[in-house]
Amino acid sequence: MRPYILLLNGPNLNRLGVRKPKIYGSVQLRDVISNVSQLAETIGVGVVDFQSNSEGALVDFLQEKGPESLGIIINPGALAHYGLSLRDCLEDLSRPTVEVHISNVHQREEFRHKLVLSDVVDGQVVGLGTFGYELAARYLLNLTDPAKN
Repeated sequence: MRPYILLLNGPNLNRLGVRKPKIYGSVQLRDVISNVSQLAETIGVGVVDFQSNSEGALVDFLQEKGPESLGIIINPGALAHYGLSLRDCLEDLSRPTVEVHISNVHQREEFRHKLVLSDVVDGQVVGLGTFGYELAARYLLNLTDPAKN
């Protein structure tokens, strides 16, 4: 299998483009996946994507695919605020990881301000809409592009 990055999306992100478009925009998840995949393809890297509304399923997927990945882009959705088993899994994998949030969680409800993954990810892209996924992908691809290393 060729080198790949993981693109994970947590609860409710399967409804991207439909759910609260004033907050999350009108771009659908399949379009996000397509955009990241096209970007990765420019340097011969694949994208393995997964979405689940279940924290356990995300952890299982990360444990299976994460160790061989070049890096991880994750939008944990609401799990960003309480997903401790997801946090522990990412810490255990120790792969370059970027956390993405479509909305600016720091300008929203108080409970959204605490991000439990923040101390185990390399960086966060917050509040830039679905463009944040592209920025996260560019960061990971820059780390892995043999032409730049």
